[in-house]
Amino acid sequence: MANKHKALVEITLDKPRKLRYDLNALAELEDKLGVSLQELDQLAMGVKQLRVFLWAGLVHEDPDLSEIDVGAFVDLENLREVNQKITEAFQLATGKN
Repeated sequence: MANKHKALVEITLDKPRKLRYDLNALAELEDKLGVSLQELDQLAMGVKQLRVFLWAGLVHEDPDLSEIDVGAFVDLENLREVNQKITEAFQLATGKN
């Protein structure tokens, strides 16, 4: 479920969490992936990029999370759902469809 006012998307991982791509998350994505905001939506999404996107979307509610931590939340069973939730949250944040 999405909260369009705050651009939050609910996701169940190790526990219920909320993905949010605010300015801080977008800056982290640019830094970690080495691309600008304009290039993020055209980025080829491999597992490393997916992990960075997931981490950046979650640190607003748990600043102590590491990329390794969030990588452990994803397996082949929930990979597709996680990717869909990341896409939904990113589109809410950037206004891109």
